[in-house]
Amino acid sequence: MFEGGEAKLGRLIPRHTLLPELRVDDVIAAGFPAVAGRLHPLLPPSGVFAAADGALREGRPLSVVRLGDGELITLAHGTVISTEEALRWGAFLPYAGVQLPDPAAREALAAAVRAADIIGVPESRHPSYQGLLFPVLRHYGIDYRALRMTTSTVNYELNASGLLTRLMYGRRVLLIGNQAEALAGFLGQRGVHVVGWLAPVQGVADAPAVAMRVRECPDFDLALVSAGVAAVMICAWLSLELGKVALDMGHLADKLIKGEAAWPQLGEVHTGANGN
Repeated sequence: MFEGGEAKLGRLIPRHTLLPELRVDDVIAAGFPAVAGRLHPLLPPSGVFAAADGALREGRPLSVVRLGDGELITLAHGTVISTEEALRWGAFLPYAGVQLPDPAAREALAAAVRAADIIGVPESRHPSYQGLLFPVLRHYGIDYRALRMTTSTVNYELNASGLLTRLMYGRRVLLIGNQAEALAGFLGQRGVHVVGWLAPVQGVADAPAVAMRVRECPDFDLALVSAGVAAVMICAWLSLELGKVALDMGHLADKLIKGEAAWPQLGEVHTGANGN
């Protein structure tokens, strides 16, 4: 902590001088206004809801994906960091469906990011989050200023605000992921019209097969995908190839099933004639 803060400040202070009664936090706060003009806005949850709701009403495709440390380490391995470093940082990746090294998965994931309509990105400046995000985007020639970005926790924020419930109201919902059957039961009991579910999703290598199986499912309006890193690829494919609205739901599925996250009942969410 010292090396990351006060020591850095100390190296800027000329010899034989002191900077009394100021901590590194004080100096950062004083200097931040000089760079505040470079702040880049993220689409708030209400904006993501408006985009998805509008696409559903008008029959337009839309994909909302999220980049966490698993996706970013996958994209970064062998590109902006070594595979060895990625393996140290990403010991959890097999649980997320990736076995490093996997250049094919890395390139497929990059293509899905390029194709996605709204991309959730981490607000954390941790080395494995924003520390990888912008180097990865630069490596793949993706200009962040041309992206519609929201926070990577938008799934939780949509749910907590009741906007996810509103998004499902009166729509035919397809669930994809290893918890899809349990989630179908959970949502069905709460008045959501679940037309089908697909499971399992056995990692990123299974994404193309899962996508093809979707063609055999009943017609649906909205897909909720909880499939680790593969969710990014599946959501992008559903939008590009089937013209659907697809949302990367992530671990929210598990939290809802286990009761670790509250779900606003459809009857508790005000919906007027125009859905507002």
